[in-house]
Amino acid sequence: MLEIVLIRPGSTDYDATGRIQGTLDIPLNAEGNSEVAREIEQLRDRHLEAIYSCTCQPALQTATAIAAALDVPLKKLENMRNLDHGLWQGMMVDEVKRKHPRVYRQWQEQPELICPPAGETVSAARQRVIAALKKLLKKHKQGVIGLVAPEPLASIIANELGRGELGDLWKAGGKHGSWESVGVEPQALVQSR
Repeated sequence: MLEIVLIRPGSTDYDATGRIQGTLDIPLNAEGNSEVAREIEQLRDRHLEAIYSCTCQPALQTATAIAAALDVPLKKLENMRNLDHGLWQGMMVDEVKRKHPRVYRQWQEQPELICPPAGETVSAARQRVIAALKKLLKKHKQGVIGLVAPEPLASIIANELGRGELGDLWKAGGKHGSWESVGVEPQALVQSR
């Protein structure tokens, strides 16, 4: 069995102010760097063999720090980028709630049915996730690897790995600087897609 340690990057100024980050490259803030330092200490005994990372700045900063501290190889996943929130990027979540209450509620209850203006659907992001996971699972059949991904992409990955419902993606943003371990039977995911 393969264990994937799904790691959320530390927080950014956008997280601190409740802004939608999406695919925007915002660096970790001081709190985010502290969160990464805590993650490193928590992950020391996990025996990670490699760290894979999305290409956005907070994920790469987090992955680079963890890989260096734990002396494991770091590999970028070029096709693994966060969900594109289009014109919502940079807006406050409360602003979307106020200006588009119906869409906001739908995004909470059924995010897979909503496409942010000039953005991408959850199903489009899900297809990228599935393709990336298939490659990882062909390469790693057992052992322990880390995968650094920002929210809401991390929630989509967890869902694809059989870790519960997709849920409210607005609330998922509060999970920065955290991680979870998911056991995966590589053949089960590859054969089911």
